[in-house]
Amino acid sequence: MLIDEKDQAVVSGFRSWFRERLAGDERFVGPAQHDAADGSTLMDRWEMGEHVWLELAVRPLIPQVRVGVVTDDRWKSEEMEQLIEDSGDTMSEYVELAMEEVGLSWPDPPVEHFRDQGKYFYFATAVEADPISLLGDEDFRRRARQAFEGYYKAFEKFARSGGG
Repeated sequence: MLIDEKDQAVVSGFRSWFRERLAGDERFVGPAQHDAADGSTLMDRWEMGEHVWLELAVRPLIPQVRVGVVTDDRWKSEEMEQLIEDSGDTMSEYVELAMEEVGLSWPDPPVEHFRDQGKYFYFATAVEADPISLLGDEDFRRRARQAFEGYYKAFEKFARSGGG
């Protein structure tokens, strides 16, 4: 890993905190860990439905945390796109409204829609964490958790139970 031991401990503590908060949450299966070998991206994915995961990715070198929904199913990605289009909102507005429903006021959050490794389709938002020590801050953790919950709310149609 390319960060010092102190920052590694902060990152590890943040990931443990997040996992503990979701342990036993029946909406999800997981987490499954998908860390890059070089430590540049440290990902945990919670399955929320068939071929649909919520992801928390710590990117310590940037530094930021990325939260979002990911699928390896092109058709589900297109259904997600259609869901947003049918709402009449932009991607940012769509996610903003879901975040507001879970108690996070974040006007115009940056939402990226991209394909990674030719396999995964993402809708994701970066939560800046500069300095990386912010991962130990309760307010930062709360905001990251609420953003995660906002993505669940935005895409709960794809949850195992069909949402609601």
